[in-house]
Parts: sequence; structure tokens; C-alpha cells
Amino acid sequence: MNEEPLTTDDAPSVSGRRCGTAALAGRSNVGKSTLLNRLLGTKVAITSERPQTTRSRILGIHTLPGAQMIWVDTPGIHRARSLLNRRMLNTAARSIAEADAVVLVIDAGQGLQPQDREAIGCVFESRRPWLAAINKIDLVADAALIPLLDSIGKEFPGVDLVPVSAVSGKNLGALERAVAALLPLGPALYPEDELTDQSSRALVQEFVREQIFAATAGEIPYKTAVLVERFEEKPGVNVVSATILVERDSQKAIVIGSAGSMVREIGARARVELERFFGKRFYLDLFVKVRRDWTKSPRILDELGL
Repeated sequence: MNEEPLTTDDAPSVSGRRCGTAALAGRSNVGKSTLLNRLLGTKVAITSERPQTTRSRILGIHTLPGAQMIWVDTPGIHRARSLLNRRMLNTAARSIAEADAVVLVIDAGQGLQPQDREAIGCVFESRRPWLAAINKIDLVADAALIPLLDSIGKEFPGVDLVPVSAVSGKNLGALERAVAALLPLGPALYPEDELTDQSSRALVQEFVREQIFAATAGEIPYKTAVLVERFEEKPGVNVVSATILVERDSQKAIVIGSAGSMVREIGARARVELERFFGKRFYLDLFVKVRRDWTKSPRILDELGL
């Protein structure tokens, strides 16, 4: 992903210095994480074409001359069956309720879906100011986009609708200006060069998990988690040991691959992403362990921060 940061010319033009949190909310696979990365100009949230990739709250900070935007990526709204998925939904609802403003992200190519309306219900319950970002306009002709905007506008009068493309960056300056106007007046809460509040361990866990999603199929990505056992900073290199958790022996065999080929590929791809983000070499050692029914265990989910 080649995200480009917004320029000073794109800075929000609002009265007084603004600072606050803006939650990116919506159903799975509408592009919330891609949008966050594009707004920041760098990758802090993992992305995948698969739904329910984001499991936890991901915070990204973008400081502009007129405002400090504290963006919060949230898990997608979906039907939750397992304890893990229920916790993901609780995280999304809590992030929305605690935000200063909410950006409901809608897929322009699919229009309003039932789960979009469930997300809108969460926004209504929070009583937070909100607007809608109609994403993926690069994939939709104007002839289809205009009726969609008109339909949503009639259903939710008074709510700003901002058509954007997280992939191309189109209209993101307008989105930031609209969101900044909803944020409270106040000084910046983070240093200007800070991008996220995620720990180094959390970033490793996420970047490894992203490559599991990319490399495996079926239910495997959803039955895996990553736990960093060791993170040691040395001159010129970070030394990391992490464990990939699975629920079944059959899943372990798939993640390891023939003669360890799959887990080596996952590690190699994750290392590239980590070295890009940290600007430092990584030695990454991955292990695979079976934790029976970890998605149903409150203790293990707590250990994973989920």
C-alpha cells in the first residue's frame, strides 16, 4: 500500500485549534482500516480482503495545523456467535460511545446493507455527532454514486455525506475538514510526530496476523492469534519470538506447512512489514501451538488483549 499523507493545503480550515477522537465505524470490509492508513500516510492497521480482520481498537494520530485528529479504527459490525466476536462487537460499541465524533464508512458499490443499519443504530445510541464517508468511489461510476448519495441523504437528512476513496486518497481532505468541525476545541493531546498508541508488541502481533490472513484459507485465519513472548531491542536489530495460536492439531499442520514452509513464509512477509514500519532490522522467530478452543476462553482472550 502506497499511502501518501495529506498536505498542509489539505489541513482542516476551522475556527480555533481542534483536537478529539473520531471513530471509524461500520460493517466488515467497507475499508475502515485502509482509510485509517491512508489518512495517516503510513500503515498502522492491518488490512485484508477477508471480513473481520480488525479485532481490536486501533488508534492513529494525524496532526495538522488546524487540528489533531485522533482516528480510532474499530472491528466491523457483524453477527457475533463466539465469545471472541462478541468481544469485538463490544469493542466497536465502546469505541463509538467514547468518541467525540463518528465516521460511518459505507461501501459505495454495495450501498446500505442491513449491517450498515446496525452500525447506524450503534451511532444513534451513542448520541455522538456523526457523518458518513461513502468509500470506494474509485470503483463506482458517477451515474450509480449520485442516486446512492441522494437516497442516503433523504433517509438521514442533515447528516454530511462525504464520498471518498481510501485507495486513491480522493476527497480525504474534505473528510478531515468535515470531521474536524465536529471535534471540540482544545490543544493537541499527543506529540506531533506520534502516529499510534500501539505498543511494539501489539504491532508485531498484528503484522504477523495479517500475513496469516494472506497466506491461509477457510476458517484458519479466524482460528489463529499471535502472542509475542519476547521483544528485545538490540543495536541495529529487534529480536522477537512470537507464538501463533491455533485451536486444533489439523490447523497447526496447515500453518506450519510442509517442512515448515508456510510458517517461514508468514515470518518472512511479516518481517518486511515490521522493518518498513520501525526502520530497523528484525529477527523474527515464530512458533505454532495448539490452545484448544482459545476463542471461547475468557482467560486466553484477556491474555491476548481481546
